[in-house]
Amino acid sequence: MSNYQQLQHTSAGLTINENADPDVRTDMETFLNLVVPEGPKAPWVHTAEGDDDMPAHAKSSMLGCSLDIPITQGRLNLGTWQGIWLCEHRDRASSRRVVVTCHGQLR
Repeated sequence: MSNYQQLQHTSAGLTINENADPDVRTDMETFLNLVVPEGPKAPWVHTAEGDDDMPAHAKSSMLGCSLDIPITQGRLNLGTWQGIWLCEHRDRASSRRVVVTCHGQLR
């Protein structure tokens, strides 16, 4: 059996990463901001919703918007240090919708 999760937005992402050390989140955000610059001097044309708009779309494309995780004995089968991250790439958070579908056979 598996669990499919899809984020229905284009300026946030879903990924699996370490969930124990908060420094990982800080470093991941630093990395994404180095790779995809924000601000008025960034080279983006699509800025109708602000300077963080196009960088959010690019970061979302890098991380993806869906996960497929096996379910074993009724639980998500993640590694010891793995957690599901919903990464907000806009400067101001907004509500997000995730569709979760389970498929397979119960044993």
